Amino acid sequence: MKNVKFLSISLITLFFGVLLVSFFNGTSLPVKTYTFPYRHAGLTERQAAAHLLDRFTYGATPGQVDEVVKMGLENWFEQQLDGNLPDDTLQHRLTGYDAVNLNNEQVLKEFPQGFVVQQMAIKDSVISKDSVGKAVNKKAFNDTLQAYMKRKGFRSDQELYKQFISQKILRAAYTNNQVHEVLTDFWFNHFNVSLTKSECSEFIPAYERDVIRPNVLGKFDQLVLASAKSPAMLYYLDNFTSVGPPPPPPVKPTAKPIQVASKPSEPAMGMMMGDDAKPKPQSDKAGATSMMMMMDATAAKPQKPTVKTLTVVKNVTGLNENYAREVMELHTLGVDGGYTQSDVTQAARVLTGWTIYPISSYGYGSAMKGLVTKIGENNLAAKGFVHEGDFLFTPTRHDKGEKIVLGHQFAANPEPTSGYDEGVTLLEMLAHHPSAAKFISRKLAVRFVNDNPPPSLINKMAKTFLQQDGDIKQVLITMVTSPEFWNKKSVRQKTKSPFELAISSVRGLNANITKPYELYNWISRMGQKMYYYQAPTGFPDKGQYWINTGSLLNRMNFGLALATQRIPGVSVNLVTLNNNHEPESAEAALYTYSKIIMPERNLDKSIKQLSPLLNQPDLAAKVDAAAVKSPAPQVSLAPIGDMTMTGPLPKEKKPTPLPDPVKTLAMQQAANKNMLAQVVGIIIGSPEYQRR
Repeated sequence: MKNVKFLSISLITLFFGVLLVSFFNGTSLPVKTYTFPYRHAGLTERQAAAHLLDRFTYGATPGQVDEVVKMGLENWFEQQLDGNLPDDTLQHRLTGYDAVNLNNEQVLKEFPQGFVVQQMAIKDSVISKDSVGKAVNKKAFNDTLQAYMKRKGFRSDQELYKQFISQKILRAAYTNNQVHEVLTDFWFNHFNVSLTKSECSEFIPAYERDVIRPNVLGKFDQLVLASAKSPAMLYYLDNFTSVGPPPPPPVKPTAKPIQVASKPSEPAMGMMMGDDAKPKPQSDKAGATSMMMMMDATAAKPQKPTVKTLTVVKNVTGLNENYAREVMELHTLGVDGGYTQSDVTQAARVLTGWTIYPISSYGYGSAMKGLVTKIGENNLAAKGFVHEGDFLFTPTRHDKGEKIVLGHQFAANPEPTSGYDEGVTLLEMLAHHPSAAKFISRKLAVRFVNDNPPPSLINKMAKTFLQQDGDIKQVLITMVTSPEFWNKKSVRQKTKSPFELAISSVRGLNANITKPYELYNWISRMGQKMYYYQAPTGFPDKGQYWINTGSLLNRMNFGLALATQRIPGVSVNLVTLNNNHEPESAEAALYTYSKIIMPERNLDKSIKQLSPLLNQPDLAAKVDAAAVKSPAPQVSLAPIGDMTMTGPLPKEKKPTPLPDPVKTLAMQQAANKNMLAQVVGIIIGSPEYQRR
């Protein structure tokens, strides 16, 4: 028996190896101002509509191709770019998700993180400091904290993240403004921040809502600037801690001016010590030079620096290059954008002092509370501080020396507000750079055209980017009106991510979602744990990252689970998709539902590949067992070699009919239902459905 079971699972696995090889081989209409050249590519209007929906939505809903054709492809696209379609159904579904509308201050107040709750509980004498991490009875310790949270009206931060992820799934599945939702996902992934980093995690919901979503079709420089000033990004890439070297400490005037000689070939280290003396611009040798200047200012005779002096200078300087590096490499210029390590260091110096306004009295949002309290909120502007929302520029932490980035000189400037202006100038310079135009254009083309877009298309998009001041909407119009977008080599050549697969499936089946987090669990199982991608690169947008034998098994498993109603809170009515008509056989169902779920495609090859699975007994259980043994990895391995089936799949045994006609009818109806669910499940799991 075990050998038979093992053989069945092996056959299923081998079958997916074959598939893997196969895979890789009512609102007023806007004024139409451009025409899509799809006919020159040999596409019919319906094929072009399906392609447009594949690229700019999370999957066509039943009958949507007809709607786009009737409306006109260009009119539909322009309407989507406007993004003003009513979303009453979506808003109704979002009514229970109150946390996603809170600002950062409210989030920190209602959803304090675990260590913050512990700090407050210690302050209120609910627990002792010594008990944290050392409690003998951990359950009693946790129960005490839970009771404390309940009394204070606190909610778990995990509830916040669950609401945030759930609303994303609902928006993707039900919004009428699909282009805006797809671009929100694209730009969030481009400016990625991760829930894996606790310092920034609670700021991520507002980051997507207030920074990414409103700017997806605006000017690129506004996206860069808004991202740079958001608490989520400032914490994620550590720029909130980055400070420049301190100015020399004041000293008492002496009877005679003190001068320290220096070699002619070196910058002068000494300075005239008087009340009005100002330090000369420092060199880039921040550690040694800054330390020597401080030493010269405090003594007439040269002194040997102590370990304490070195440590203090290093800690006070606190230059952090993380954000400066990633804003060049990942956000604007690209890894081959023409910058050097020196540019990274100099840019980091420009961005010193960009930090977080004290949002809360506890935890990560309280870092600058002491400084703001000392100066006084009403005195910030007069002292050169810049306070905008949750962002704070602190001139006392800014490097006021000369910097040079990509050949642009930022002159030494002691004026308090000059540091903020320097940062804005730097980000604007990066966002408008020709390398940024090409890098962003290529990334958009990879997302919406194919994994290797032609240089001719990228060049056209980059030209528009530069001519239109980084207007994302105009860049997209250039892309979609270019012949390269409609070329048959681009049609259905993108691979759906697990998120795209799940959402396109529920949209294609008109599913009713009442528990969206259950879908998230399946998406994670297929290899994409949304918002938890740790690296600042975001999820890769290449088919080879997502597809291998294990991922195909998990995708088929998901399709079967969805079609057979095994995902709690996600229901489908398969019969209504076919105008309440039940197909007479599995073969007929395969043909009919393939046309419904994958419109305007040549499905002969797919139907031939999937037919052997139609009568496979206990297919869902076997696929599930095989999927457990071959989980979908986060990163694709080396290409898998050719696999062939060693024999036919076992044929399904016909059930013995019961004499009772009522029971016979009930069994027949159940069998038809199970048959139809299995057919739809294997369609969703098929290689052709993974393409978009």
